[in-house]
Amino acid sequence: MAEIKRIECGARMSEAVVYNGLIWLAGQVGAPGESVTAQTKAILASIDRLLAEAGSDKTRILSAQIWLADIADFAEMNAVWDAWVPAGHCPARATGEARLAAPDYRVEIIITAAQA
Repeated sequence: MAEIKRIECGARMSEAVVYNGLIWLAGQVGAPGESVTAQTKAILASIDRLLAEAGSDKTRILSAQIWLADIADFAEMNAVWDAWVPAGHCPARATGEARLAAPDYRVEIIITAAQA
């Protein structure tokens, strides 16, 4: 049976879980109160770091769920996302508006990826 690997496991949650060649990342957020651009850049850097620790990279992302506190920020977030995602490796993606865990969070991104 395949081992379950938990990355940055805390009392409530892990930042990532790896099992049977798949990687699930917890919702990643940026610094509260920062702009949508700054939060998105910080989130994508966290995704890069966690995927590397799990033995993968952004070319192996299968799906992304993006939550915005205000859907009016869609274009601002997409400007950062589009510069980051590798051409030819775009994942399946959904974006929606939701009340996030704290009012100063403006973006949250959840990723599922394959190991390299």
